[in-house]
Amino acid sequence: MAYAAANPIAKVAQMGANSLWYYSDGDATSVIVGSGYFNSTTAELKQFDMILTVGTNAGTAESDLLIVSSATGAATVTTTKLG
Repeated sequence: MAYAAANPIAKVAQMGANSLWYYSDGDATSVIVGSGYFNSTTAELKQFDMILTVGTNAGTAESDLLIVSSATGAATVTTTKLG
């Protein structure tokens, strides 16, 4: 599956120039952390923003913490999984 605007990413906190976001979906976490998953949010996400995600792994909920590694306003949103 892919990111859907009907289930938008939510800003949790603003920290100076960057933000902490939360996203929960039934997609596999391996899909959510993939490059381009958040492309439709490129206007909102900035380089070095962090995203707390909740997805699934074989039907079991699991979480990840991502950092936006692409340049602010880039056409493709790339993320790096922390830890």
